[in-house]
Amino acid sequence: MLHLDIPTRNEFSRLADKRSDGAVSIYLKTTPVTENVPASRIELKNLIREAQTQLEEIDFDKRRLDALLDGLNDLLDDDEFWRFQANSLAIFATPDSIRTYRLANDLSSMVQVSDRFHLKPLFRAITFPHSAFILALSENAVRLVEMNADLPAEEIKVPAMPKDAASAAGKSTLNDRTFSGRIHGSEGQNVRLEQYVRKVDAALRPILAGRETPLVLAATGRLAELFKQFSSYNNVLGETISESPDRLTAAELVARARPVLDAAYAEQIAEIRALFERRTGERRTTTDISDAARAATFGAVQTLLVDIDSVTAGFIDDETGAVTFVDTDDAKAYGVVDQITARAFASGATVLGVRREDIPGGNELAAILRYPH
Repeated sequence: MLHLDIPTRNEFSRLADKRSDGAVSIYLKTTPVTENVPASRIELKNLIREAQTQLEEIDFDKRRLDALLDGLNDLLDDDEFWRFQANSLAIFATPDSIRTYRLANDLSSMVQVSDRFHLKPLFRAITFPHSAFILALSENAVRLVEMNADLPAEEIKVPAMPKDAASAAGKSTLNDRTFSGRIHGSEGQNVRLEQYVRKVDAALRPILAGRETPLVLAATGRLAELFKQFSSYNNVLGETISESPDRLTAAELVARARPVLDAAYAEQIAEIRALFERRTGERRTTTDISDAARAATFGAVQTLLVDIDSVTAGFIDDETGAVTFVDTDDAKAYGVVDQITARAFASGATVLGVRREDIPGGNELAAILRYPH
């Protein structure tokens, strides 16, 4: 099981609003395989040294720098922390605080130093978590399986999960009459399947509460329809594994779920690209960083695709959104597209962190606007 700490929307907003004389953002490739962790710790040590160099070059207060480095080195030396890792680690540190998030995505290692945190890569974790739950649901049994990139499938024990449909209804079979005699046969079976699905949903709620992880359903016939109808979880994917899960191992379920997950991501991107094309004819799109900065500052961005790997250094005016580009990405400048991302997100825009090949025209960003410009 991957140990994940994906930030919520509120946590992201707090990170985006944070300002400090020294804000260090570190993204580090890690591994859940404990014996391979030392390589990640060595790389982190190098990234900390790079952040220190940038701050020393601007004559950062020595006592504040020592406090910042103490926090980062304490993390580096925490053997217990390093026992439980995922595929990437995000670290946000100031002289006064430090926050970490373990992520399922394979992010590029990097360090950014400024007066604010560099958050754009986090949207990859939010947009495409590369992990999912699989609910294997049949009349005979129900299982919850967790899938993650590069790790074996793991079945999750769910307290209060019914054993099967009949026991959920307190019956030995689904085909007998109800006590009142009103419903029986196929009608009675349907009512009891509804009872079963409701109990499954209730058992899942404590596990899924607050999550945005996709849920892939493996079920057939009426059970598949009923679960989608009654599920209280908002991220059940539309496509299902439409064969009986009783005959499938956890590994086989994962093998069948991966194409479903990939198709859902591809469909999401394709829909946004198609919308971008339609809105272009209405003068409601831009791929220009300066135009996008002004739009984001005034809350005019509806949907934003950003390249998570690139950094264009500069500054954005808080009032006008005017961009000043700089040649040197030092401890004073910050990523302007990162700041556009934060402003768009704060105004309620849909933001997706993607690879550059997914962005129309292969640009650093592509924005769909709420009104023509």
